[in-house]
Amino acid sequence: MRPLLVRWGSALALACCLSLFLVQGGASAAPAEVAAGSVPPGRDPFYTPPSPLPPGRPGDVIRSRPSVFTLDAISKAPVVGVSSWQVLYRSESATGEPIAVSGTVLVPTKPWAGPGPRPLVTYAVGTRGLGDKCAPSYSLTQGLDYEELFILDAVNKGWAVAITDMQGLGTPGRHTYVVGRSQGRSVLNIARAAQRLPGTGLRPDGPVGIWGYSEGGNSAGWAAEIAATYAPELQVKGAVAGGIPGKLRGLLAHEGGPFVGLLFMAAVGFDAAYPELDLNGYLNDKGRALLASAGDSCLASFDVASLVGDTAFRRISDFTTRNPLDDPRWIARLDANDLGTVAPSAPVLQAHALFDEAVFFGQADEVHKDWCRRGANLTWQVYAVAEHIMGALFAEPASVAFLNDRFNGRPVKGNCA
Repeated sequence: MRPLLVRWGSALALACCLSLFLVQGGASAAPAEVAAGSVPPGRDPFYTPPSPLPPGRPGDVIRSRPSVFTLDAISKAPVVGVSSWQVLYRSESATGEPIAVSGTVLVPTKPWAGPGPRPLVTYAVGTRGLGDKCAPSYSLTQGLDYEELFILDAVNKGWAVAITDMQGLGTPGRHTYVVGRSQGRSVLNIARAAQRLPGTGLRPDGPVGIWGYSEGGNSAGWAAEIAATYAPELQVKGAVAGGIPGKLRGLLAHEGGPFVGLLFMAAVGFDAAYPELDLNGYLNDKGRALLASAGDSCLASFDVASLVGDTAFRRISDFTTRNPLDDPRWIARLDANDLGTVAPSAPVLQAHALFDEAVFFGQADEVHKDWCRRGANLTWQVYAVAEHIMGALFAEPASVAFLNDRFNGRPVKGNCA
């Protein structure tokens, strides 16, 4: 296995172990002179969008500022040879309303030596938590992002990388955790924003790849499904969707187990995306207290213990007066965010660990079969001796190789039976 993965494995293991329990043109200046990463998003006016939003299209940059991409949590020394920007850009909610989303754009300073324009990877991160300080645009400035070496690997290939914070991380409002109809748009719109951001040298006709694992795999899968119709101008050459929670009712098996926090986060995410679901109306006193305490939980600051301890081995009825899943409105919204109803237009690598204890294998296999039935060019990779964390480690080199082949125009024929 690559040296990259060896030196990264222990950090990923610690962060991911915690995460499993949770489950046109120019940009305007920031409203105040605050250096990127100097304060958390909740105290940084950069993340507060103007109200109303300025006119524009999805992917337009509202504002930007220079940033720092660092792997050093102590000195905060920037990675050499990489230009970094934080951006606030236009996207759309799950219901199609215009919103502002924050994110990061990274571009190598060394000229691109490959064929054609420099490729761009739009990278969808995995589970972070619910608090604004969980935003990757902040953690990447702190040397505390558990996917930073995956991102570095892409940058070292000479690719530009755009990392969305997704709706509600950094920016006001709750995070729309695993709500694919919002997340997929955020993933595609930051690719548009990166191409429109002055100073990046990225061309609008440049090749685009999509990459994500776990929650990020869900976001990447959604971006791959809707790219042809939602962002047809993007030259998407391939997508990687690993460890995906693609059939959301399949997560209900967590009830009574150690990862009930995933269910709670999903409930919060869907309530944020669809306010008519009225999660608060179902919660008892214990549930409301949990929501209040978990609202700012975040992996990077290791303050997820309350969510872990208060939900492990519990049941939905411990936190509610009635089960929201008895309400057809909840079921309809969950089902509307399942993957597998549309074949992605670009080739896809879907990878999953057979013994994934957090994002169950069976529901991901359903997505694989649905995509195959619909004619997708799908490469289905199963890691037979792995769980969720090792699945991420095993999938990383395969993901980079898959995208590299797509950017170099090499044909691929999937393995759908």
